Amino acid sequence: MNPTNAGHIEVTVVEHDPGWTEAFEKEAAMVRGILGDDLINLFHIGSTSVAGLAAKPVIDILAVVADISRLDGREKAFAGAGYEAMGEFGLPGRRYFRKGGARRTHQIHAYQYDSVHEITRHLAFRDYLRENAGVRAAYEELKLALAKKFPHDIGAYCDGKDDFIKRAEAEALRWYWRRYA
Repeated sequence: MNPTNAGHIEVTVVEHDPGWTEAFEKEAAMVRGILGDDLINLFHIGSTSVAGLAAKPVIDILAVVADISRLDGREKAFAGAGYEAMGEFGLPGRRYFRKGGARRTHQIHAYQYDSVHEITRHLAFRDYLRENAGVRAAYEELKLALAKKFPHDIGAYCDGKDDFIKRAEAEALRWYWRRYA
């Protein structure tokens, strides 16, 4: 099981909700307040950031910060906003925060500004899905099938997506660098 997705969570994939963008903006305002001057930028990532893509209704936020270690001193502020601090949670250099318990609503993936590969892979995958309807449709079909097959096993659901995501991320990174180089 992928440790970044561990925990008992029901697997529900729903049609894209245009309100997810507003939900991100609302949460981003609160996160900006917690991070203050340490924040460099916030991005809406994950499936809820891709118009037309069915998703688990969990808003993923990518936070790029000046010094990742300073987030450890803000755990109480995040807890006050409903987040559970999970440390690196399987990915060195990241700080992971989740909100909503078993009915997860938000996740923050924070990286220091010089974690270029990790930041770029998230943004490239998001933008690649936004621009490539065929890949987006294949990903949606896979997610819907896995959610149906594993409605009570988030680990199996995530494991089932792993090969697809790895292949698509590699394609996305090549596409991204051709586009933006």
